Amino acid sequence: MTSMSETMNEKVSIFIAKFLKCQGVHHVFELSGGMIMDMIDSLYVEGGIGIVNVHHEQSASFAAEAVGRLSGRPGVALATSGPGATNLLTGIASCFFDSSPAVFITGQVKRNEQKLSASQRQSGFQETDIVAMALPVTKWAYQVRTPEEVPAILAKAFQVAMEGRPGPVLVDIPMDVFRARIDFEPPAFVAAPKGNALGANDGQLADFVAALRQARKPMVLAGGGVRAARANEAFRSLVKALGVPVVYSLMAIDALGRDEAHHVGLIGTYGNRWSNTALAEADLVLVVGSRLDIRQTGADVASFKGARPIYQVDIDVNEINSRVKGCHPVVMDVLEFCEALTGKLAGFERPDWSEWEQRIAHLRAEWPDIQELPDCKGLNPNHLMHALSRDRRAGAYAIDVGNHQMWAAQSLEIHAGQAFLTSGGMGAMGFALPAAIGAALHLDKKVPVMVIAGDGGFQLSLHELQTVVRNKLPLKIVVFNNGCHGMTRQFQDTYFEKRYQGTVWGYDAPDFEKVARGFGIDTATLRVPEGIPDALTALWSSPLEPFLLQVMVDTHTNVYPKIAFGKPISEMEPQASPIEMEGT
Repeated sequence: MTSMSETMNEKVSIFIAKFLKCQGVHHVFELSGGMIMDMIDSLYVEGGIGIVNVHHEQSASFAAEAVGRLSGRPGVALATSGPGATNLLTGIASCFFDSSPAVFITGQVKRNEQKLSASQRQSGFQETDIVAMALPVTKWAYQVRTPEEVPAILAKAFQVAMEGRPGPVLVDIPMDVFRARIDFEPPAFVAAPKGNALGANDGQLADFVAALRQARKPMVLAGGGVRAARANEAFRSLVKALGVPVVYSLMAIDALGRDEAHHVGLIGTYGNRWSNTALAEADLVLVVGSRLDIRQTGADVASFKGARPIYQVDIDVNEINSRVKGCHPVVMDVLEFCEALTGKLAGFERPDWSEWEQRIAHLRAEWPDIQELPDCKGLNPNHLMHALSRDRRAGAYAIDVGNHQMWAAQSLEIHAGQAFLTSGGMGAMGFALPAAIGAALHLDKKVPVMVIAGDGGFQLSLHELQTVVRNKLPLKIVVFNNGCHGMTRQFQDTYFEKRYQGTVWGYDAPDFEKVARGFGIDTATLRVPEGIPDALTALWSSPLEPFLLQVMVDTHTNVYPKIAFGKPISEMEPQASPIEMEGT
């Protein structure tokens, strides 16, 4: 118990700065505004935390998300009231859908300036009910009403963000509360809660092992829950014990290194054709931390399930049997599950699955990713993704949303220890550059972080190039410039008779080489396949300095394969045609 002599009397904003430092927060991302100036000033006065000023609050939220996803502890972002707070919402939702722990602190107008009735639109300048707006996309959102409750509220915010299925929390603090003085005890470290899953019983694990012994074509499907549970190493140990082929969703590309035993490939809407076919043929599937949403299973849920047993492991009971019915539910933290099942497999005699492994190898040889675009003009994006990732110096890859995202997911060679960061459930364009900023700072600028973006998405956050320069961040930025919004342009090819309004017509992009030079960043442009070696030499000439490589891609370069909407996951375009217009 703390003695009275240890009790301090300080401004609330000073307490918050001390609290964040106690939690091991190394950087706070913010854009200054009147309602948070006390907080920013107190962070500066207290010291010990890097204050990273970005050029849009959405960037602050994505940077915080990257820190949370990589560290397992909440990333932190600040924003002022009104537009500052609402600009955080896209990143908050991204954290919510992709299970990234984060704490967002917003400033609010003084309590005596807030509207007195629900019928008033606004009383104080920039007054906005951000708590009501954030509630659907947070684990908890709360507006502080008294200075004395701040210590308990912050401790709860960090705990809630980390417990169970991780996610974002928002704490809204009026300006006068930041300034108020309170007596408080020194803040305590909030440890990540343990034992918050229901836990599988021995019977469930034994049932799975019995099914595994009978299977001729078993498969593991890894999802984003592997990283969310901080279970990458435990998952690798489990895969070694199982000896079962592993496919993965978009959010689990870094769950197993590409050169590790039992690695198969990406599944889903734009999955590797060999992976989708193998998953369709599997007679037993263990799903570890995946929601089995439409982008993973395709629209034909009945064919995905079939008659085979599917064991679905997830800490969130609401995700089990939500779309794919009849799965064996294992409501459990992924880390605890991996450890428990690995222990259960001690002495397990692996059946002879050589015929199954040969089948998968045959599929891979029959449908290599670099030959899915035989009519590609100029640079083949899948080939370039392999080339970009053969240099293993990148500590993380931050991938934006669009066609380049799928080329990267299909073909990047991610190895153990490298992270793959992208916006999955939210699918937010503009994610990659600010996420890479957060990742580079989390990695203490000691290793490069590679950004892969398209010309459309990159224009949503290119202002953060100034943040990169100011903070001397080792980002290797690769912008695929096809002069259009490629994913929706491909959609128009299929469903709108090649009417390209809003994707090609009425859209354009700058010369990103000139843009980068304007920010003082070294740059080059790659136009032809023969130029790849020289472009990569330039990209890596100074490993810890920022560099932007513009890659010119033909406007009509598509992403293939792609599930033919309404058909089983093994039936993919362009060889198969969709039954109807896809709804997502």
